[in-house]
Amino acid sequence: MAKVKENTDLTVEEKLKALFELQMVDSKIDDIKRLRGELPLEVQDLEDEIEGLQTRVQNYEEDVVKLEESITNKKNEIKDSEALIKKYTEQQNNVRNNRELDSLSKEIEFQTLEIELCEKRIKEFTAKIEEKKAVIEESKGILEDRTGDLDTKKSELESITSETQKEEEEFENKSLEIKELITDRLRNAYKKIRGNARNGLAVVSVQRDACGGCFNKIPPQRQLDVRSRKKIIVCEYCGRILVDPDMEEEFK
Repeated sequence: MAKVKENTDLTVEEKLKALFELQMVDSKIDDIKRLRGELPLEVQDLEDEIEGLQTRVQNYEEDVVKLEESITNKKNEIKDSEALIKKYTEQQNNVRNNRELDSLSKEIEFQTLEIELCEKRIKEFTAKIEEKKAVIEESKGILEDRTGDLDTKKSELESITSETQKEEEEFENKSLEIKELITDRLRNAYKKIRGNARNGLAVVSVQRDACGGCFNKIPPQRQLDVRSRKKIIVCEYCGRILVDPDMEEEFK
């Protein structure tokens, strides 16, 4: 309750000064973030791409192992068929009638077809292995390049972050301190205006008879209201909170 009373006890001029100072502090934070530019997003994109490439390589390597196992199985099947052919061929020498001979001949023919089918499958599996190995090698090459890019981007980002981290933390703390001075209603209004503004400016001064945010002309009477600091005035064009230019001098 005490905090609410403290906030509501601020005069309009004090609220305007708090909002203007908050804007200056938040703009400093924006400047620091702009200094980092697109690096955080680039780092994230590279990390995502690398993860995808690693998963792709892993999946293809698992496919190769399975195909190699299939080739081994087919080779074992060929050996089994060859053993049966040898067995049936030897049995043909001891047949008692033509029916037994025909039966053994059909078994030999069937096993011969099984061998041909296994050899065909082995060729297919071998071709698939070669294709997948080619993709693996290509992906590994890309992965190596992207890993190098990531190391470079991370190094750049860490360098910038280490230089600005302390300053950014100080501004962040200052921003929180100022927000504690104003009401929830003003905080929410400031946040909403700032979120809708391209340059993040929610509070601007009147410059050359115009709004410092959208540069539309401000009527003379409205300028007088702004200078009086007796009520919060917003630009009728862009909705930004207006302060008189002298306030900038007060914070220099």
